[in-house]
Amino acid sequence: MAKPKLLSTQQIAEHNTAKDVWIVVDGQVWDMTDFAPEHPGGIGIILQYAGRDASQPYNEIHAPSLLNNTLTSSKLIGTLDTSTISDSWSKPPPQENPKVQLKNEKPSLFTLLSTHDLASVAENTLAPKTWAFYSSAATDLVTHKANQSFFDRIWFRPRVLRNIKTTDTSWKIMGQHVDLPIMCSPAAMAKLVHPDGEKAIARGCQSKGIIQCVSTNASFPIEEIASALSPSQTSPPPLFFQLYVSKKRSDSEALLRRVWSLGIRTLFLTVDSPLAGKREADERVRMDDDQQGIPMMTGAGKPINDKRGGGLARLTGSFIDKSVEWSDLPWLRRHWKGRIVLKGIMCAEDASRAAAEGLDGIVVSNHGGRNLDTSPPAILILLDLHRNAPHVFEKLEVYVDGGIRRGTDILKAMCLGATAVSLGRPFLYSLNYGSEGVEYLIDMMKDELSVAMALVGITSLDQAHPGLVNTNDVDYLVPTTEGHPYAKKRRQPLKAKM
Repeated sequence: MAKPKLLSTQQIAEHNTAKDVWIVVDGQVWDMTDFAPEHPGGIGIILQYAGRDASQPYNEIHAPSLLNNTLTSSKLIGTLDTSTISDSWSKPPPQENPKVQLKNEKPSLFTLLSTHDLASVAENTLAPKTWAFYSSAATDLVTHKANQSFFDRIWFRPRVLRNIKTTDTSWKIMGQHVDLPIMCSPAAMAKLVHPDGEKAIARGCQSKGIIQCVSTNASFPIEEIASALSPSQTSPPPLFFQLYVSKKRSDSEALLRRVWSLGIRTLFLTVDSPLAGKREADERVRMDDDQQGIPMMTGAGKPINDKRGGGLARLTGSFIDKSVEWSDLPWLRRHWKGRIVLKGIMCAEDASRAAAEGLDGIVVSNHGGRNLDTSPPAILILLDLHRNAPHVFEKLEVYVDGGIRRGTDILKAMCLGATAVSLGRPFLYSLNYGSEGVEYLIDMMKDELSVAMALVGITSLDQAHPGLVNTNDVDYLVPTTEGHPYAKKRRQPLKAKM
């Protein structure tokens, strides 16, 4: 019997393609070219070790005799010449994190690399109605898509040769220290995603040093959400509260007293949603019996399908007072002695009015593109303020909510004068993994922001300034006047002749 041919690692490494693949198992060199496409475990794992030593992964699964019993002797090419083994040969092949392609099964949290991965898992694993409710936006989704795409049209102008050994992402929002200039936006009925709902978000945000803004339509009473926080010496707690004014004002007044009693001192008044926009994806998926019984903090408006569909926001928003206007601010101040932020400013004129009214902050936002489609993307509204109402940046804090998906988005908003940013859907998708997912999202955003800061050439957020970004690609879309630059108001219709 002829002695097996000795093969060097260099010879073996040359056979590393799908059309010509050799592997080494326990010192034996096998030609797997014909067998690889038929491998029950898929061709991928064989190609991963093509031209390399596959002994470890093989022996973890297979019996030692399997190759000899499966392949003909002609496929045994020879034996490995151990004298040719080098350090580079011994290293395992590089591996990729598995891509998110699973249906109805959540992959390990630590394989997810971006907010887009979190969204993909949510789409595949949340109940269809839950996904439809949170992911949907108004009519043709123009504003929803523009919220994100307009960040991509703003370019950095990095500075080099800077000492960026350490970066500091800490900041202050409404006087409260935060480890990152982001907030968790208020969102209704988070229990649809996870049994602990807003309580899990509260724990995750507190552990990572950021603030959660709790919705009027939260799944749990505000007292239960606050009690989910760990005892802390800091005051006020890391919670803000968002208010939809009820048609029955006494209900809102009672709710505000409860919120105040918990030590919460900042109120976000939503002003862009007197009613819900037409969210067709949400309307198409009707609610099952369990979802029709979802409790909300308000205790009102439990959703029931109707002839228009099953839109959760529309069906649960019947309690909201559509008559609220600027003249109602004195009423609100009588019942809330803390800071007030208007959430949902979409033009410079309203931002200027908010500053004149002595409010403490505004959120430039279009409600995630969920209400009025073709309203301006959030970052474009911020530029509108700079051009047409620059004084507001000296009068109040300005937050950006809409389309934030990357650390670079956070930094662009900060460079353009935002006090901080707010994220909604990403937090809900991260809640799919409970508090751990919320913490993971915050860490992800902090890492991305730190890298972006360093590569732009700054080490702290107070160094961010407009000169670090180029907005030329969107500047022509920023309004230049309060009214339309040339279109005239139509005349009154003619009266009918008698």
